[in-house]
Amino acid sequence: MQNPTAGRRLQDWTNRNIFAKSFDSFDLPASSYQNAPAAGSTGEAGPDCEALDDETRAINATSDDGHGASSDSPITAYQAAWNVTNAIQGMFIVGLPVAVKVGGWWSVGAMIGVAYVCYWTGALLIECLYEGGSKVRHSYKDVADAVKPGLGKLVMAAQLTELLSTCILYVVLAGDLLQSCVPSIDKTAWMMLTTAVLLATAFLDDIAIVSHLSLANAISHLVINAVFLLYCLSQVSDWVWSEVRFSLDLRTFPTMIGVVVFGYTSHIFLPSIEASMKNPSEFKWMLKWSHIMAAVFKAIFGLMGFLTFGEFTQKEISNSLPNQSFKVLINLVLVVKALLSYPLPYYATVQLLRQNFFRGTKFTWFSSCYGNDRTLREWALCLRIILILFTLMMALSVPYLIELMGLVGNITGTMLSFIWPALFHLKLKGARLTDFEKKFDLAVIGLGVTVCVVGIYYSAIELATAIRYGEG
Repeated sequence: MQNPTAGRRLQDWTNRNIFAKSFDSFDLPASSYQNAPAAGSTGEAGPDCEALDDETRAINATSDDGHGASSDSPITAYQAAWNVTNAIQGMFIVGLPVAVKVGGWWSVGAMIGVAYVCYWTGALLIECLYEGGSKVRHSYKDVADAVKPGLGKLVMAAQLTELLSTCILYVVLAGDLLQSCVPSIDKTAWMMLTTAVLLATAFLDDIAIVSHLSLANAISHLVINAVFLLYCLSQVSDWVWSEVRFSLDLRTFPTMIGVVVFGYTSHIFLPSIEASMKNPSEFKWMLKWSHIMAAVFKAIFGLMGFLTFGEFTQKEISNSLPNQSFKVLINLVLVVKALLSYPLPYYATVQLLRQNFFRGTKFTWFSSCYGNDRTLREWALCLRIILILFTLMMALSVPYLIELMGLVGNITGTMLSFIWPALFHLKLKGARLTDFEKKFDLAVIGLGVTVCVVGIYYSAIELATAIRYGEG
């Protein structure tokens, strides 16, 4: 007989260990308030005023970057590794084979080299949380503010940019995949239809529902990757090793570096993950092995994808499949996966905006998003819908997946994963660092600045060219 609580236990575990721990500045959804006393029940002020001071403090105690909640249900190093993997093994690996097409062995090396740098900068960021063996900071934003008050706002802006860019890219990717299935309908129409479906995410106000969607997404991710790898292995006799280049095109390679960096940007989640661990001393080796596994998988996936399809490799690897029926089937599954992927970054964006701007006029700029009965106010729902429509507008304006990934990766990716962790580590720990450690930090900063400047220049040119000639 089936255990009726088994599904619920799995759901609770994913809520605690995968999804709730994946948000920096994670905040409790409105559903968490249902058992709280109703504001105004004693004739006092509503949620924007002093009557909710105790409740607000209780919410903040568990929501400030996730570190409050973590003490209630600490996770193992293996569960933490799943969190990191969940952050860096995204749907956008479908673009890695075309990175190998452009950069050849240099792209394969970049997938490994970027993973190495991101591992070290992640470890440096966590070091910045501690002073004298005690944890005095709890988030990326706290570290930035410790370096220079107010700098945390820039980090938050970069985080929002990263999350919204991810949402935009899911819309673009869904449009690309659907157009390849039905070419008679253009990409613009498909993106609009996709967004019409995604409007339902504006009503999401419970992490449990988001986790249902994300769990289904994770399972589909594993299945699709397995199908692709098996297909590539079935074509091993036709692999085109001779087409993997050693030459480097400096005009297009920086865009590919941005694509690779975009796929490793997990630093905004690392403080929350480290805080949730039973034994934080295991964080470093956990981070190392999760990045090693990610680097190996991405390098193999990108290389095998290109070896299978050679110069016919498309921006989305599924569009390279020669069998039209098989391609349509895979693309439709990937579209469903894109739809399931969208709610998580969207929900994280909404929570960040609410926590920093819409918690109540006593604490933030604007009124609370929730009324006296703890339901979402109509104007707040309208703002959520506008946010979804904003992602559509940006997707329609820049419907170029690889070029946009490259540009975003070269801007926010290099700042969050390269420059800021090394710079903050140098500023906060400089007096106690060895000469080698200082030189390493400076080298990472120099590398990050170089990749950022050169990447932005060439990625912008690539994107402008795509827009000019309509290379969707």
